[in-house]
Amino acid sequence: MKKTLLFSFLLFSVLFTFQSCQDNDDVAPPATLEVQDFIWKGLNQYYLWQADVPNLSDDRFANQKALNVFLNKYPVPEELFDALRVDESIDRFSWIVDDYLELEGQLQGTTKNNGVEFGLSYKNGSQTEIFGYVRYIIANSDASTKNIKRGDIFTAVNGTQLTASNYSALLFGPNENYTLNMADLNGTTVVSNGKSVSLTKTVLTENPILINKVITSGANKIGYLMYNGFYGDFDSKLNDAFGSLKSQGVTDLVLDLRYNGGGSVLTATRLASMITGQFKGKVFAKQQWNSKINAYFEREDPSQLFNYFTDTIEATPLNSLNLTRVYILTASGTASASELVINGLEPHINVIQIGDLTVGKNVGSVTLYDSPDFTDKNRNPKHKYAMQPIVLKIVNSVGFGDYFTGLKPDFAIKETLSTFGTLGESSEPLLNVAIGKITGTGRMLKQNSTETFKFFKDSKSMTRFQNEMYIDKAPEGLLKALE
Repeated sequence: MKKTLLFSFLLFSVLFTFQSCQDNDDVAPPATLEVQDFIWKGLNQYYLWQADVPNLSDDRFANQKALNVFLNKYPVPEELFDALRVDESIDRFSWIVDDYLELEGQLQGTTKNNGVEFGLSYKNGSQTEIFGYVRYIIANSDASTKNIKRGDIFTAVNGTQLTASNYSALLFGPNENYTLNMADLNGTTVVSNGKSVSLTKTVLTENPILINKVITSGANKIGYLMYNGFYGDFDSKLNDAFGSLKSQGVTDLVLDLRYNGGGSVLTATRLASMITGQFKGKVFAKQQWNSKINAYFEREDPSQLFNYFTDTIEATPLNSLNLTRVYILTASGTASASELVINGLEPHINVIQIGDLTVGKNVGSVTLYDSPDFTDKNRNPKHKYAMQPIVLKIVNSVGFGDYFTGLKPDFAIKETLSTFGTLGESSEPLLNVAIGKITGTGRMLKQNSTETFKFFKDSKSMTRFQNEMYIDKAPEGLLKALE
């Protein structure tokens, strides 16, 4: 009898243990919670601040059933995602989408766009009314066929004055067509001029290489490259641009990142390698993940934490300039991968930053899909949700990466409407300062102290996909390794 009771107890223990394992590892969530389950498990695995969110703790839920009870409180996936993030003062950049096809396109520069890239500022004396000004026009866009150019000002859309509360609906709403009501600058006052420009949004892929040319000044052959997005699909064209500069024997380079909100970490590493060329195999940047992923990499393969200078794009040799200094132009919208290039090059060559304080995005993300290992393989066909959470912080080779408040320029000069100038022309104010520093002949441009329009936002920062620093995919096989 005792043996029978002992056997029954042991059998019960084995079954209980088996059921617990099932609850934790093998039991699928109900169909109504598949998206929520993906969100929790993806953030639990990869979120940079996972240790700081109690509900993401590894031991927060005893089994899948307990997790389901929690997830049931959030029928709207976006609300769960927001609830699992740290305070916005720490994490300004994580986001989620319900259509990963749109996300994938926009990370490569493909958007629904009329071609006007612009900034927004407050009108003088107002805390609500704003106005827009054109920074540049994207080639082959609808705007490129219309009478609108850099420096043009607009105050209203379809006759409605732009304000801090309606700008998003007016400029980024569902309407593919709208009319900009134009204005002029009269001293420090923006005055409507009665003109208008009708624009249509189309699916548009922006070539981030807006200008690539050589400016000869005395003995200096100065390469000027205006580069507006770290889009991996254009890496070969970027290499070709450097090939053109190299073939013309440039002695100096001005890299214009004023309107570059960032993009691929790999592209940033390649760009830094094109500027230099003498540092192959040396550390350009180091990634810092959450504690459990960092510990795994440090134990199994520390090299995965480093981004190294390279001399190829796959099998194609890079056209490197072997420079020991570079002049980089920045503005208030310069962010993420652009800042990575500046910070990553600093320990290796002389980086002279000219312009405005940058955004201060020192963290990177990755696209997570609802699949067994969160990559794009074997995605759940029942929905198209994907996340772009912050998963790592990036520092340079000497460990510096604390520029949350932005990278401060060596020579501070802000763009003003009255001194916008023509991009790529040696008389354009910021480029002119760079040329003067290169040749030793220039003076700093005196800022117009009376023109003090308070900056509001710019078009790229308002399109979340285009203000990014990301790695190309989640590390494969990591999930099983950490189980």
